[in-house]
Amino acid sequence: MAYETNSLGAVGNGIMDRVNTLIADYRAKAARRKIYRDTLRELSALSHRELCDLGLNHSEIKRVAYQAAYES
Repeated sequence: MAYETNSLGAVGNGIMDRVNTLIADYRAKAARRKIYRDTLRELSALSHRELCDLGLNHSEIKRVAYQAAYES
């Protein structure tokens, strides 16, 4: 008796899993970039006084936006 092994299905599923993982990673990175850009834009629109009320300086805006997007 001979048995046939369908290894193509396993390979096909592995490729699709990798593609789906790449797509999910891309979407997650795009979402984080959007959070960074939105936070940067919103903080940049604040006046010096409003930034001081938040305890921030103009030089800290990029760091705060980065932390909001990538370290949360």
